Amino acid sequence: MRRIRPMLMFGILLLTTSLSAAEERPNILFILTDDQAPWALGLSGHPHAHTPHLDELFQSGAYLPNSFTVTPVCSPSRVSTLTSRYGSEMGITDWLNPRVEPDHGIEPGIPTWPEELRRTGYQTALIGKWHLGLLDSQHPTQFGYVDFMGFRGGGTSPFRPTLEVDGSTQTVNGLTTDILTDEAIRWLRLYDKKDGPFALSLHYRAPHARWLPVRDEDWEPFDGLDPELPHPDYPDLNVEYVKRRTREYLASVAGVDRNVGKLLEELELLQLHENTIIIYTSDHGYNMGHNGIWHKGNGHWIVNTPPPATENIPRGQRPNMYDHSIRVPTAICWPGVIEADTVIDETVSNLDWFPTILSMANIPVSDDLMLRGHDLTPLLKGDEAEWDNDFYGEYTTKHQSQTQMRMYRTPRWKLVRDFRNPERDELYDLQNDPEERTNLYDSDDPKIQETIRDLSTKMSREMQALNDSVWSEKQN
Repeated sequence: MRRIRPMLMFGILLLTTSLSAAEERPNILFILTDDQAPWALGLSGHPHAHTPHLDELFQSGAYLPNSFTVTPVCSPSRVSTLTSRYGSEMGITDWLNPRVEPDHGIEPGIPTWPEELRRTGYQTALIGKWHLGLLDSQHPTQFGYVDFMGFRGGGTSPFRPTLEVDGSTQTVNGLTTDILTDEAIRWLRLYDKKDGPFALSLHYRAPHARWLPVRDEDWEPFDGLDPELPHPDYPDLNVEYVKRRTREYLASVAGVDRNVGKLLEELELLQLHENTIIIYTSDHGYNMGHNGIWHKGNGHWIVNTPPPATENIPRGQRPNMYDHSIRVPTAICWPGVIEADTVIDETVSNLDWFPTILSMANIPVSDDLMLRGHDLTPLLKGDEAEWDNDFYGEYTTKHQSQTQMRMYRTPRWKLVRDFRNPERDELYDLQNDPEERTNLYDSDDPKIQETIRDLSTKMSREMQALNDSVWSEKQN
């Protein structure tokens, strides 16, 4: 459902565009953060989040509170965002670990939305994190990005990072979030409208751990803060550890917020704001003391005494498909098309970016493209559209733990099955237990068991349609 909140006054000039500007072929600015949870926004009602620029951005267009990633860890989420295919289809099911799989990554020739835009005249660039392969055949410039400045691997320091600049690797002085923003601004200043529209992807490293150092102004709101915790009564919770990490995490988010404000101001100064679609999202969500863990889908216990290890789950690990891991903060500003303070409640995923961005750019989807996602533009424009709010996700972990998690989620229920460790299967009643604190999978209630059978059937259909190897193993 597309709804408009009561109109408020915001300073951002994205609201003051003309319809004639929207009729031109739009520029696209795609901002992707790393490990950012939707709860870490002032807009969410969090008592400590300091994100005035992001709040303004989210309120300047469409806010999508039910936006998810199909896999809650970096590399498979990013390949799904780029290709509209599941990580299992691309052979990328967990984060790419250079220590054990230095040659693994995205296969050459895989269709991507940056390549489709480049082929039709867009000037394309990626600034920031890639994490889809280290080989030259897996380089961003092989998948549609004409320009690249950033890092191919999964991580770098928040300060004085090692980055690829003009084709060579070097250490760059400064804070990584600031450096990437400054490079995006430099690229925009060199952009010439006569050469066609642009599609700029800015992939921040933040707020990925480690979070410090940050600028003094980003740390100031959290210096000495005694933060409220989301689940303070969780048994044996390491409260002080959660509080310290909460302060550092929110300070890192504040650094992103400051830089996004700087970037949006530059768009206005360059007079590009009237014809630029801004998409803001993250690769996955994050837990910070929620249900006794921190991190994402490959979560870590943050209790004083973690549960003992099992055959496939080391002590201290808590692989999961919690909503806090799969839900991502998402906003779309489309001048002249999306009204301010629009809220779209339908369930959407990172698989939807490929068809949506092509639609925004008026590029037909060729018949030979296999896309798993759906075009969001009817929802964004307020058109009548039938929409399936069920959602399927997957995560096969292979580094810290060994799991084969598959998830089927409806607005009411969530079923998570671990086909490698069936004792970990879970069912949550999201309507009555949105924090997913009570696992109902072993309930004797006939209605609960009927729900499990129904969701299991739907899950099996998804796995079969994807030719999931886990499905094949299950049949043998």
